[in-house]
Amino acid sequence: MIDLDKNFNTNKNEKIPALQPGDAVSVHVRIKEGDRERIQEFKGTVIRTRKGGNNANFTVRRVASNGIGVERTFPLYSPRIDKVVVERHTHVRRAQLYFLRGLTGKKSHLKQRFE
Repeated sequence: MIDLDKNFNTNKNEKIPALQPGDAVSVHVRIKEGDRERIQEFKGTVIRTRKGGNNANFTVRRVASNGIGVERTFPLYSPRIDKVVVERHTHVRRAQLYFLRGLTGKKSHLKQRFE
């Protein structure tokens, strides 16, 4: 059987640092609107990272206006990601932080990790 993953391997985007769940990040994404291109910033908390070769991705959650949570998944190998800035690391004991979906206010804050 042919292993398609080996045939279509892409290079990892070097502008994405090592991410862990709980990190507060700022993702700069290139958006194309018609014939123009601009950079849009998406700030939030990494709630999960997924491995898997070319399918590796990470999900960022932020709280928009009126307390509405917005989640967005970004592929690790995407050339559309301009850069990712890790603003702070937090101490978590889980791999996937889905419990943040049900928390609001101060309860949704994570403790900062000092290294």
